[in-house]
Amino acid sequence: MKSLRAIWKLLRGLWHVVMGMWWIYAHFPQLSAEQREMRVQAWALQFLALWDIHLKVLGQPVLNGPALMVANHISWLDISVIHAARHCRFVAKSDIRHWPLIGTLATGSGSLYIERTSRKDALRMVKDMADAMKDGDVVAVFPEGTTSDGRDLLPFHANLIQSAIQADAPVQPMSLKFIDAASGQPSYAPCYIGDDTLVGSMWRTLTASRIEAVVHFGEPQTADGRDRRAWAHDLRQDIIRLRDAS
Repeated sequence: MKSLRAIWKLLRGLWHVVMGMWWIYAHFPQLSAEQREMRVQAWALQFLALWDIHLKVLGQPVLNGPALMVANHISWLDISVIHAARHCRFVAKSDIRHWPLIGTLATGSGSLYIERTSRKDALRMVKDMADAMKDGDVVAVFPEGTTSDGRDLLPFHANLIQSAIQADAPVQPMSLKFIDAASGQPSYAPCYIGDDTLVGSMWRTLTASRIEAVVHFGEPQTADGRDRRAWAHDLRQDIIRLRDAS
């Protein structure tokens, strides 16, 4: 029965993805930026509900840009979870743009793409992020650069934090964690690390008991004279505190 329920959730989720793509092609060109953001947030909330993932939001996300959000990174689910809590423009690795289905959704939701192995491209991305924030956008990054299991945070890469300094924009730390709703203990089903495959991680998530995704927003902060490395270090500590308090 568990496998049958998982297959049913998978099929409903795939149909939701297809419908999301149709919305992007058929309706997004006619929508304002605010209407697109609302539609992306609604889509993400519906996707979580279809997969029996409950969203819990602590704290208050920034209401308007310019702002940079930084979070720890656990799973392929993280972007949908954050979009369900507050729409933002994510910085994603460039190859996601070409992924079947996911690439279309990522582009439609306003993602900015970076070639992570290229220092030159990182410099370009800092400028693009700063320009987006100066235009009033809320941009989000995972400074760990890759996923971890959530037990501890990897060191933060400071390069992209420079964009907030250039844009004179505040940064809002936020933590992510997944909890087994029945036991209240951390759930590692959605993790996507090491030898995990995307299919394997998705199947663990689908067959797990009900999962609660917890997003904890901290207070927005300014650089206050800190350089990007010092600020990245302090943001990492803030996110650890938010995670442990949620």
